[in-house]
Amino acid sequence: MISRAWLGVTSRTIEQRAVGSPAEGARSLLSAAAVRRVARRVFNLALDSSLEDWAVNMDRLPLTADFVAKVVRERYPTLRPPFHARWRHFVFGGKDLWAEIAGPAAAGARSGVAAGAAPGAESGPRSLASPAAAARAAFDLAITSVLLDAGAGAEWKYRDAATGLTAGRSEGLALASLRWFERGGLSDDTRDPLRADAAALCRIDAKGVDDAFQSTDGNRLQGAAGRASLLNRLGSAMLARPDLFASADLPRPGGLFDVLAARAAADGRLAATTILEVLLEGLGPIWPNRPLLDGVPLGDCWLHPALRGDRPADQFVPLHKLSQWLAYSLIEPLENAGLSVTDVGGLTGLAEYRNGGLFVDMGVLVPRDFAAFSRVHDVSDPFVVGWRAATVALLDEVAPMVASRLGLATEEFPLARVLEGGTWAAGRLIAREKRPDAGPPFKISSDGTVF
Repeated sequence: MISRAWLGVTSRTIEQRAVGSPAEGARSLLSAAAVRRVARRVFNLALDSSLEDWAVNMDRLPLTADFVAKVVRERYPTLRPPFHARWRHFVFGGKDLWAEIAGPAAAGARSGVAAGAAPGAESGPRSLASPAAAARAAFDLAITSVLLDAGAGAEWKYRDAATGLTAGRSEGLALASLRWFERGGLSDDTRDPLRADAAALCRIDAKGVDDAFQSTDGNRLQGAAGRASLLNRLGSAMLARPDLFASADLPRPGGLFDVLAARAAADGRLAATTILEVLLEGLGPIWPNRPLLDGVPLGDCWLHPALRGDRPADQFVPLHKLSQWLAYSLIEPLENAGLSVTDVGGLTGLAEYRNGGLFVDMGVLVPRDFAAFSRVHDVSDPFVVGWRAATVALLDEVAPMVASRLGLATEEFPLARVLEGGTWAAGRLIAREKRPDAGPPFKISSDGTVF
């Protein structure tokens, strides 16, 4: 096992060696192609028995594909799951709660504008008065909700007065963040609640998070201070980059919509990989305790001692899990605004504990030291970094196998549908069978900005 102390010393050494070198090496890590390329490097090391912490049993992959295909058929009998995105967590019992909020609000805003109402006197929030404005609001919600989606703890639940629903984990966090957004808790304009403003995000504190998420003794949400700090950092990053966040409005996450719309081709086509690249540029500074290389914040990107190369960047493993989930989640608002998102397959699978846990629990990924199951691992540990990288590569391997078992071509059932259909749900199901708390197969110490 490589110690965290070793990793920290190496990180500092690499940063010192990289002083004065071109930042292009660091920026080469900020793309989906880099995630896929480096994940394959790590996976090949595991296949060659050259990865210290993990072995791979490919004989177990067909059984895994069988299990995932079975889960897809049960959850989506028509075999048409949507893309894996935050919007799925706003649907309860077939009711799309965001659509119930946004639909009437948009209609009211448009009727107010058509009637020539004075600013602030419309019958609905001004933020939804046009397709572009509605997209900005959807960006605001998706980005803040995903950033609030750190592990909640097994005991925490959110009780929704409007529907009578009670939910925990990701679904509960989504529901709580949706209601907070609906009430205007992230807006700096009382006349326009359905938005998230930099100024408001900078003011949020742990008590505000606790109140919004019903966190009390006996129903304590883990990491309220960390969630507040992340939103504060997002607010500060937006104020520092008006070119990305404020080209058409005050600084807000939805400002990224305008940047992406400007980067679309003349016919409205926009590559999904461009969404990720813009997110990595805009959100890079918000992540705490992450590596810097040549002054460039790398985000969800970690050193691994098994990687060698001529450049310092060659020793890092980029994963960008939350940013890629956001990229998937922003496809629908972009398309609702009239753009056409292409090359969705250019994004990768998500290196998170449901997908990764699936491969461990199914016996595809096998730790070389079974005592690892009883230890607590930091997200920067080579054990965790190698597991996550191998997960990305294995998702590429299993996706066409799942499509084949469903009688579909890979083009008809791409990775984005496999994830939703899919590997995430299968990972949760088998975790429930294996462990009472349905958690990951080993303990991970995280500040909530990775998982």
